[in-house]
Amino acid sequence: MHLEDITGQVVELAKQVGDFIRQERKKFSADAIEYKGTNDLVSYVDKGAEEQIVAGLEKILPEAGFITEEKTRTNIGPRYTWIIDPLDGTTNFIHGLPVFSVSIALQEYDELVMGVVYEINQDECFYACKGSPAYLNGKEIKVSKAPKIADTLLATGFPYYDFEKQRAYIEMFAELMRSCHGIRRLGSAAVDLAYTACGRFDAYYEYNLNSYDMAAGIVIVRQAGGEVVNFSGGPDNFNTREVVATNGLITSELLDMIQKYFPGGSN
Repeated sequence: MHLEDITGQVVELAKQVGDFIRQERKKFSADAIEYKGTNDLVSYVDKGAEEQIVAGLEKILPEAGFITEEKTRTNIGPRYTWIIDPLDGTTNFIHGLPVFSVSIALQEYDELVMGVVYEINQDECFYACKGSPAYLNGKEIKVSKAPKIADTLLATGFPYYDFEKQRAYIEMFAELMRSCHGIRRLGSAAVDLAYTACGRFDAYYEYNLNSYDMAAGIVIVRQAGGEVVNFSGGPDNFNTREVVATNGLITSELLDMIQKYFPGGSN
């Protein structure tokens, strides 16, 4: 198996599914909204996109299993498992805010080895695999070189149903806001990570995420020269459901600030 060849095929699949999502957005009606939970929205577009992705990936790597957001297929593979968010930024999509993406990652045993994030509205495809640089539409990308938080633009996200730690998170947000050029909240973790990988953001942090929100973006950030840890500075993002992705230069400074408010992580 050649990871670079598979990555190229996944890029094409992500673009095809992105085109389906783009066309459906033009005729989308609020009547099609469903609720998986409090403020947790989904539509036939998410489900249809996921079915297309699963069908396409089965042709590319038939022996692989799947972790999917909409659970159209869930089975861990003996060696390879795809981790899929067919429409990251569903709330944006439903409200017509043009920031949403297709996110596809490949995990070999416990290691993330490939990631593709296709931001549909800008027609920007970010991708990387183990042993390769990270790319945006065929051009190599790198994380930023900002040496301290005072020089940065940061990104974050907010939980939409579990507000137990909201006060601490908002207090941390306020301190960070006073310490950097600004903080953005785009509503798609995959896009936040991709933008960190190409230097538009210098760092991104969030908690209460799922593996399919961040898997592909983690690969791209790392292959672009960045660093990805959890709120405690450790390597486990999936079980902690936390991510701190940086250019590698401001990790310690950002973690020091996060740990003032979340000394044991968010769990």
